[in-house]
Amino acid sequence: MSPATGTTTTTSTVTATGEAATERPPAGNPERLAATAATPVVPKEVSRPAARARWAGRRLSHLLLTWVTKSAAIAALILLWETAPRLGLVDRTFLPPVSEVAVAWWQLAADGQLADNTWASLTRSFIGFGLAVVVAVPLGLLIGWYRPVADVLGPLLEVFRNTAALALLPVVVLLLGIGETSKISIVVYACTWPILLSTISAVRTVDPTLFRLASSLDLSAPRLFQKVILPASVPVVFTGIRLAGAASILVLVAAEMIGAKAGLGYLINASQYNFAIPQMYAGIITISAIGVAFNQLLVALERRLSSWRVPTAAAACV
Repeated sequence: MSPATGTTTTTSTVTATGEAATERPPAGNPERLAATAATPVVPKEVSRPAARARWAGRRLSHLLLTWVTKSAAIAALILLWETAPRLGLVDRTFLPPVSEVAVAWWQLAADGQLADNTWASLTRSFIGFGLAVVVAVPLGLLIGWYRPVADVLGPLLEVFRNTAALALLPVVVLLLGIGETSKISIVVYACTWPILLSTISAVRTVDPTLFRLASSLDLSAPRLFQKVILPASVPVVFTGIRLAGAASILVLVAAEMIGAKAGLGYLINASQYNFAIPQMYAGIITISAIGVAFNQLLVALERRLSSWRVPTAAAACV
């Protein structure tokens, strides 16, 4: 379109024969063509870093918002713990401010008491937990896969699953003494049942569609077990393993309060006996931190082993 005359201008090219050929203007909406011509073309070397920077900014803001949301409740608890004793809402003799507990925790860490007792508890807990996993997972797979084995062992499992581990602690101490064997044994007993029951449930609740697909491929029983049962059972099995991880620490602390000379349970009990209340709370906070860290480690391991799963829309929203 010529701005002077308002007529459409055309361009001419010379053909191979030397004659002038008239080119038609490109078809389309004139307004759209004018907008396209007016829009500057951004080179890729400029647009890609800018897009990466915007994506990184959005990602960082999302992570920051998530961290703040998850930390709000903990921050509120710490603030309430600090202010309630100072304002006289509770007796600070029995519930000192969290700042005094932090000072006591640092003193225990500085003189080595916290490290020694933590190492003793972690050693017992990890040994008992590991033995429970080694025993309970294969046994649960066997019971869940073979119905005759489940029929034989079912009544015995019902008896022991309803017997609390701490109720058997005096019996274990009488039989095995107050040494390391009794403490590790009670941890093994407490951790076995969540893992065993979740493994049995995992095998029995595998999607029947997977069995039909496997039968169409004529898989043998060992291959079916390896390729279908085990991968499909991982999430449910890890649910029991995470429960057992929490139980391994809680039961051990209770066991260490009886006839132990080291461990976080011993530290808490001795601090309470000597009326060293800040040290007692320092031991409790240490146990909570270990439990959270252990659970996060198991969650990361579960995600690693079940990374083949495609998350559903509902799971993606959680």
